[in-house]
Amino acid sequence: MTNRTLVYVGSYAEESGPSIYVCQFNEENGELHPLQSITDFRNPTFLNVDVNHHRVYAIGETADAAGNKVGEVAAFAIDPATGELELINRKQSVASTTCHIQRDQGSGWLTVTSYHGGMIGLIAIAEDGSIGEILDVAQHAGAGKDPERQDKPHPHSSFYSPDEQYLFVQDLGMDQIVSYKVDRKLGKLQRHGVTTLHPGAGPRHLVFHPTGAFAYVINELDSTVTAYQYIAAKGELVEIATVSTLPADFTGENGCAEITISADGKFLYGSNRGHDSIVVYAINEQTGELTTIQIVKVGGGHPRHFALTPNNQFLLAANRDTNNIVTFKRDSETGMLENTGKQLLLSQPVCVIPVTL
Repeated sequence: MTNRTLVYVGSYAEESGPSIYVCQFNEENGELHPLQSITDFRNPTFLNVDVNHHRVYAIGETADAAGNKVGEVAAFAIDPATGELELINRKQSVASTTCHIQRDQGSGWLTVTSYHGGMIGLIAIAEDGSIGEILDVAQHAGAGKDPERQDKPHPHSSFYSPDEQYLFVQDLGMDQIVSYKVDRKLGKLQRHGVTTLHPGAGPRHLVFHPTGAFAYVINELDSTVTAYQYIAAKGELVEIATVSTLPADFTGENGCAEITISADGKFLYGSNRGHDSIVVYAINEQTGELTTIQIVKVGGGHPRHFALTPNNQFLLAANRDTNNIVTFKRDSETGMLENTGKQLLLSQPVCVIPVTL
């Protein structure tokens, strides 16, 4: 499998149908070829791939003894020869459905985020890579400006700082980024601080600049990206500026989703659902400020997630409503994207993770 790029895909799905997919990616022409599909998992909408240990972790949805919808988390082993997955184990996670999963660099634990339950769960990873016990649950409390979308806490994701001293949780419902320290001895989430965004922003996902000097959060509700200076010594975010993700003349409904940054730290990417596009920004590496340089249509509807390939030469956009993953060629000098005309049809893809094993 030397220099072989694989793509792991999560989707909305019933237990009876395929839900997690393994695909091979052709670095020459941008084509995706399905290798495996896995059934028996309901709504594995976010994945995390541990390349070093050849494992994949997935969230899912199940029911507790009383029949209530709750979160599930599963561990899979990657076959080094084929890239295909084999289940290690699966367990119930927090007491509500989940939307995001994160792993620390040392593969000691996972964090799962519950949008509907307003909570974050810390889960141990056993030495063999299997799902261990739930170590801690942090419950958020509060509300935001929008009475429909922000009537209560809605944490949407968790991301570690570059030095992994802090965990940042984006709460769409409270217009806040809540930071935690993880007590590595006790396995507990210790609340550290809060960064408050402008009312009605709806922070969803976050990404740190490769230098660690800046961080960027994409705001789902008002279609913006907010840039921050990151003060590592204090674990603090200091706001720089907020910019739109949309063309100035767009008047329709839109909600943002994913955000990522190029490996060289020069370009930032975000997805629009409604306008159905990827926005591309140039990053001022001295100030962290953003300048819009391109907004390109995704060749489908509702790009809930997208990702750059490991060599940053392609971007893959997962379009839930049109059941397709579309490939874009990326210009490393300008950061701009061009649709290759290649796509793979899959049912409701919502998470796409390309890796080279």
